[in-house]
Amino acid sequence: MGVTMFLLFALYIVFFAGVWLYTGGSILIAALLIGSFSLVQYYYSDKLALRSMGAQTVERGEYPQLHRTVQRLSQQADLPEPTVAVADDNVPNAFATGRNQGNAVVCVTTGLLETLDEEELEGVIAHELAHIKNRDMMVMTIASFLATLAFLFFRWGAFFGGGRRGRGGGGIFVAILLSLVVWVVSYLLIRALSRYREYAADRGAAAITGNPMGLASALIEISDNMEQLPKRDMREEAELNALFIVPISKGAIAKLFRTHPPTEKRVEQLRRLDRGIEGR
Repeated sequence: MGVTMFLLFALYIVFFAGVWLYTGGSILIAALLIGSFSLVQYYYSDKLALRSMGAQTVERGEYPQLHRTVQRLSQQADLPEPTVAVADDNVPNAFATGRNQGNAVVCVTTGLLETLDEEELEGVIAHELAHIKNRDMMVMTIASFLATLAFLFFRWGAFFGGGRRGRGGGGIFVAILLSLVVWVVSYLLIRALSRYREYAADRGAAAITGNPMGLASALIEISDNMEQLPKRDMREEAELNALFIVPISKGAIAKLFRTHPPTEKRVEQLRRLDRGIEGR
């Protein structure tokens, strides 16, 4: 994660320096606009994600066992108890969102509650709590900000400045090309960073529960269940792939640009952690 974040940071410095050099600072307004959008997304991420899933926050009386599990694991993780939400959805999945540890939401689908046993559900919830503890929402928002800016600068530049001739035209072309390169490379790096943070959340879940195989079993169960879902259900939920504990991704292209590591590699890491715990 450290190497990936360093590469992103270096890439963005090159991007700003290059665009500033060739456009005389015209990127400033775009940066302010995208920065404002990112702040709105960051501060209202919980509401946006829940609305996208059609999820509703639930009270303790509606899902008492789920609330008890979240409360107990939050105490073990030394976290404030997050808001609990449930989405009426056949796709077995879960995600965490919220701008910080004090404003977090853990959401599970009804499909997940119907599919997993108690130990598996604990592993999944602990994984989401580990995301909250690691402040992954903040990290990924910051990492994605300049990648989005580079993409928009490339698109706007190609549309409005692509036909520009004469003085300054060559500089605009170089800035557009630089934006394209930065966007493509940062796109790949951000997905690598996301995969590393999923490994970290898996390790965090194992530390919280002391039972790595509970999460490993849940990952296998969810992945197997995904293979049996209708394509319509898969398309409807694919927009939130980056948030889900197991992404909805079929086909070679989707797997190439995946935000999560392969399930088999995650399970193998959890098995190694389990052997380490047993060997103490």
